[in-house]
Amino acid sequence: MEELKKYIRSVPDFPQAGVNFYDITTLLQNPVGFQKALKPMEEFIKKRGAQKIVAIESRGFIFGAALADRLNLALIPARKPGKLPYETISEEYALEYGTDKLEMHADAINKGEKVVIVDDLIATGGTIQAVGKMVERLGGEVVGVSVVIALTFLPYQEKLQKYEVNYLISYDKE
Repeated sequence: MEELKKYIRSVPDFPQAGVNFYDITTLLQNPVGFQKALKPMEEFIKKRGAQKIVAIESRGFIFGAALADRLNLALIPARKPGKLPYETISEEYALEYGTDKLEMHADAINKGEKVVIVDDLIATGGTIQAVGKMVERLGGEVVGVSVVIALTFLPYQEKLQKYEVNYLISYDKE
């Protein structure tokens, strides 16, 4: 899947100096590239026997919605605080400087349901770990994680060692 890299734009010094941002909007703008990304993610989710997809705000929604539609699965949004209109559960996670939080509806996952978490990119693993904890608190089972890009030079593997992580593209340096 390394051929997908040609659809990813690299933006140096965004959102701050020294950071190289891998922009998936160029992938989304290319129907061929988008289809090439969705197909292996779809296959991974099928093999895992997932019943629901939890997509992480905001770019994870794009991939999660397309995959849920293709596979006829429920789509559960994991959102920033205050965005969901019903009773929620939340999980805090660490950022480089401080913390952040994600929320899901408290009735989104039923006991024993198999869930795949979908996002566009995995860096430190904090957001995915937070979502996994919420799924498990609701009684669900995380049967996999599927992302387009993995920043393998960052230590996400340690946080997510109990999950099978599927990525399409990896970058091993900033």
